[in-house]
Amino acid sequence: MSVDGDLSASLILRRGALARVGLERIALIEAVGDLGSISAAAKRLGLSYKGAWDGVQALNNLFDAPLIIANAGGKAGGAAVVTARGHAVIKAFREVEREIGAALSRLEAGLAAPGQDLGELFWSLGLRTSARNALRGMVARIADDEVTATVTLSLGDGVEIVSIITRRSRDELGLAVGEPAIALIKSSFVSLAAAAPLDGGVNRLAGVVVDREDGLAASEISLTLAAGKTLVATVSRGAVVPALGDRVVAIIEPSNVILAVE
Repeated sequence: MSVDGDLSASLILRRGALARVGLERIALIEAVGDLGSISAAAKRLGLSYKGAWDGVQALNNLFDAPLIIANAGGKAGGAAVVTARGHAVIKAFREVEREIGAALSRLEAGLAAPGQDLGELFWSLGLRTSARNALRGMVARIADDEVTATVTLSLGDGVEIVSIITRRSRDELGLAVGEPAIALIKSSFVSLAAAAPLDGGVNRLAGVVVDREDGLAASEISLTLAAGKTLVATVSRGAVVPALGDRVVAIIEPSNVILAVE
């Protein structure tokens, strides 16, 4: 949206405090749409396969419907399709980008004054988090006691995440049934089992292993859940690490689920 020396802007589609889509991820959606493959899109954009896969996961997790539907194929490549929702996001982003470019041209033409740097007048804030999992849903239920609040977040297709926070936090976030919220979960807080425990506790999520990256100290496991969501778990060295295609159950303690609002 600029040439060297001109006022420039970086567009991020967002709601509230949490960033949604920037230019890099729009380019990723477009490349997947053109090439039909996440691995091919990664090569075009100079990304690692994992970087592109992580981008696809984040996009699908943060929207109410998947933007990209991919079949397991790993680095060797698998078919990937941009959904109607994904094409709508691309169109919206590019239209807003054009409007911003025109507005910046008008600002430079009409408001610039000697010694004034308009670039310093425009800035944006975004939330960054170390949590590997950011899952958007709707508040389905809230149960209060004297100190805490148990908040159930619906992710769609019957998948729910339960978080236990303080009542003060619930009030400060303004959480209410029917309103959107985002669950933030560190991958190290997600444990995996071959089957659901017999205790019947909450936050037992069935999924299929679609990606696995092994390191010296741990393995990072990506699961697909229902509703087009993805969950990432970190499995320490020495533990049983599931293979691609395995069906597992992710277990998360409600106290380890942090909630954020838009």
